[in-house]
Amino acid sequence: MNFYNREVELEILQEIEENSKNFAQLTILLGRRRVGKTTLIKNAFQNSKNVVYFFVAKKNELLLCEEFVREVEEKLGLFLGNFQHFSQLFKALMLQSQDKNFTVIMDEFQEFDKINPSVFSDIQNIWDSYKDHSKINLICCGSIYSIMKKIFENHKEPLYGRATSKIVIQPFTINVIKQILSDFNPNYKNEDLLAFYMVTGGIAKYVEQLILNKAFTKNRILDAVFKNSSFFIDEGRAVLIDEFGKDYGNYFSILSLIASSKNERSEIENILNMPIGGYLDKLEKDFNLIKRVRPFGAKEGSRNNRYKIEDNFLNFWFRFIYKYRSAVEIGNLEYVKNIVERDYETFSGIVLEKYFRAVLTESKQFSEIGNYWNKKGEDEIDIIAVNDYEKIIKFYEVKRNKKRISLPALEEKSKEMAKKYQEYKIEYTGLSLEDM
Repeated sequence: MNFYNREVELEILQEIEENSKNFAQLTILLGRRRVGKTTLIKNAFQNSKNVVYFFVAKKNELLLCEEFVREVEEKLGLFLGNFQHFSQLFKALMLQSQDKNFTVIMDEFQEFDKINPSVFSDIQNIWDSYKDHSKINLICCGSIYSIMKKIFENHKEPLYGRATSKIVIQPFTINVIKQILSDFNPNYKNEDLLAFYMVTGGIAKYVEQLILNKAFTKNRILDAVFKNSSFFIDEGRAVLIDEFGKDYGNYFSILSLIASSKNERSEIENILNMPIGGYLDKLEKDFNLIKRVRPFGAKEGSRNNRYKIEDNFLNFWFRFIYKYRSAVEIGNLEYVKNIVERDYETFSGIVLEKYFRAVLTESKQFSEIGNYWNKKGEDEIDIIAVNDYEKIIKFYEVKRNKKRISLPALEEKSKEMAKKYQEYKIEYTGLSLEDM
C-alpha cells in the first residue's frame, strides 16, 4: 500500500530531529494499534543516517540489551560494550549523544512495564542528569494507550513532564479514505464508501487488509470480513486484551451493549445487574475508547448522557462479531454475515451520521458540533453545527434515503434550540447517501 497523508506528522518529526542537533528531544508518539505508527516512523527517517530503531519485545532484559547493542553498533557505529540492565545501556547512549547527534526509536515502549518497571525511574534519573549536554532525539512509541498515558502523563510517575513533544496519530481523514478507495476503485459507489468507512474507520492496517483482499465494494468488503481465516474476526480481542487484562469480560460486555445502542448508564446497569460507573470512567479517560455525549447545549454536569464507541471497527466488531461469538466459535461466519446484511440499513445509517459529522469537523468551519435530544429522549436532531464567528447555526437531518428526509419536521424539532440563537442565521439541511 502507498504511504498516505502523514505530511503534518512528517514535518513535525523532521523539525524535532533538527532541534535535537542542539538540544535533547524526548517525543512520545501515541496511537491505537494498527493506525500506522511504525510505518510513519520508518518513512520519517528513511533518509536519515544516524537512526536506530528498537522494538521492545516481551523477553528477558539481558537479551533485549544484547539486541539493542547490536543495532546500535550496526546502525550508529558506536561500540558500547555489554550490559545486563537497560538503564546501563541508556546511560551509555546519553553519554555518547554529548558528542554525536542521533535518533533512537523505541517501539512498544510500554512493554518495559512488564519487563522491568524500574526502567522508567532509571530513565528519568539518567535523562535529568545528562539531557542538558545531550544531542539525542529519543522517540518513545506506544500502542497501549492507558499505560503510555500513565507513564508520561500521571504526575505520580517518574517520566511525568519529561517529554518535549507529543504526537497522537489519528486514523485517516474522510478525504484520504476517499482518495484511497478511488485509487483502487475509481468507479466506487457511495454505498461502497460507507462500507469501507464503517469497517476501517481510517485505520491503516484495516485499509491495507481490504486492499490485499481487493475488497472495494460493499459486498466484497463483507465477504473479506467474514471469510474463513479472516484477519478481522479476532482483531477486537487482539487489540484490547492487553489493555483490559484479566477484567476484560466486563469491559467487553459493556462495549457490546453500547455498540448495540444500549448507550445509557442506567440501561446497561439494569442489563448487567452491576454498577458500571468505574468501568465507564476508565473506558473514557484511561483507554480512550468511548465518548460520553450530552445533548447540544446541555451543561457540563448534565446527567442526560449517552455513550458511544469512537472507533468504527471496534463498534462494528462488538455489534456483530463479539455479540454473536457463539456462531463465530463454531465457524458459522455465514450466519453472522447474514445478520449484518439484515441489520445493515439501520447500523450503517448510524455510521452515515458519524461520517457527516466527521466531514463537518474536518471542514474547520464550525466552533461546535453535536446532536440533540430532550430529557424524554425525544425530538432528536442528528447534527447541530455552530459557527459563532459568522453567527450561523445549521440543523441537519441524516437519512440513508433522501426521500425520508423531512425538513419541516426538522424545523419543528429545532424550534426550542433555534430560540436560543435568534441573532444567528439558521439553516436546515438534509444529508443522505447521495451527499457523500
